[in-house]
Amino acid sequence: MQKSIHRRPAHAAAMATLVIGAIASFTLSGCNSLYSEGAVAGAGIGGAAIAGSVTSNAAVATGIGLGAVAAAKAGVQYSQRVMHTYTQDRIAGAAGPLAVGAVATWAAVHTVPIEPDEKGRVTVSRTISTGTLDCKEIVFSVDTDATKDKPADSGFYVASICRDGQSWKWASAEPATPRWGALQ
Repeated sequence: MQKSIHRRPAHAAAMATLVIGAIASFTLSGCNSLYSEGAVAGAGIGGAAIAGSVTSNAAVATGIGLGAVAAAKAGVQYSQRVMHTYTQDRIAGAAGPLAVGAVATWAAVHTVPIEPDEKGRVTVSRTISTGTLDCKEIVFSVDTDATKDKPADSGFYVASICRDGQSWKWASAEPATPRWGALQ
């Protein structure tokens, strides 16, 4: 008896790409959890469609699906690190030229709305070192404007910055800061 294998149509991969694109478009609304969950869900759907059109072996299909989800998670984490580095560079750039006690404003406007734009104030609380290693301790706020549903609010954080050539760079590790969790 001849056994026939039913394969999914070739357009399954195109459909998966369309679904992933729709999820990506929907999730670029500024809500990071929707972005990250949407990317992983889209990768799962896409991985399943690709696996179904490539193989009927369950182990291979599972491997393709897990690989697609892992790649999506890595991509989300990378994009978050890029956003956080950009924000940190904006804060350090505003604080670098300040004297102790002076206050400046900072703002991070993202071209891709994966995370909301942020703004706040920054001050230098002390100079840590000068000379070949210029470093400062800073206190910065992340300010949110008032809306009809909630009042204006500010969160305050402490960090260190150091001079790197002509620019100032973030020098703090923040594993315990709830602001960005495990990702910096």
